[in-house]
Amino acid sequence: MIKMRFKKILKQWQLQVMIWPGILLLVVFAFIPMFGLMIAFQRYHPLDGFLGSPAVGLENFAAFLKDEDFYRVLTNTLAISLLKLAIGFPFEIFLAIMIYELKMGAFKRVVQTVSYLPHFISWVVLGGMLITWLGGDGLLNSALLWLHAIKEPVSFLGKADNYWLVAVLSEVWKDAGWGTILYLAAMSGIDPGLYEAATIDGAGRVQKIMRITLPGIAGIIALMFVLRIGGMLGANLDQVLILQNPLNMTRSEIIDSYVYHMGLSKGDFSFATAIGIFTSAVSVILLVIANFATKKINDRPIF
Repeated sequence: MIKMRFKKILKQWQLQVMIWPGILLLVVFAFIPMFGLMIAFQRYHPLDGFLGSPAVGLENFAAFLKDEDFYRVLTNTLAISLLKLAIGFPFEIFLAIMIYELKMGAFKRVVQTVSYLPHFISWVVLGGMLITWLGGDGLLNSALLWLHAIKEPVSFLGKADNYWLVAVLSEVWKDAGWGTILYLAAMSGIDPGLYEAATIDGAGRVQKIMRITLPGIAGIIALMFVLRIGGMLGANLDQVLILQNPLNMTRSEIIDSYVYHMGLSKGDFSFATAIGIFTSAVSVILLVIANFATKKINDRPIF
């Protein structure tokens, strides 16, 4: 058996040459670093190393579960993620359908290109733009004052209560266009004859969308929903690090930024690693639950 497999590998050596570098990189950068998870169960100090640091069992897990700041951070993370899911997820589907329904080829390509462009702007650049636009004398305040919608400039990033809305809307604007790609690809695979038959039967555009388009992309919708749920405890660290400031810290601090500050800024690596393990475990549980829920849509789990 082993000899036969070895001969098969030799016959496929071109494919093996392409796959093994990727496997090697995965092992080096994904599997070997998992050895470092042991510091979550230690009072780790860099000078003592992994083997020299004393074991403390579940002390680090108990510490963050008793930390009031952690529950505030968890609330921020879930609130921002749920708002992004509730607003961004259906908006991507809506935008994809609107683009798909456009009949003018040139205009359709322009709309697609314009909607994709923000995705390619890094959060460093986009964050700087948002800070400028949302400032006291920025573009948004100037427009609202000109329209007499407000009487004095609003500090959008200077008030903690405004942060969630700014974070959600800015990410939807940045990534909604890019998120339509899979939906548009799925729509292109729908049999055009279904639309023609529906037209003959007198169905309107909305009826075609509800009866043909949406059922035709139900599988992709379910897949993207599962992936969104699985990543719910990650609320875009890049965005937070750019838009966060001392004035909105109470609403902008999320789990990822909390781990960043505790681990790299304060040097409490064990505490930060324990939080990371906890959030990963919860994410897996959410992924399994979401995968089970897709049976209602697809009659089978995604994974």
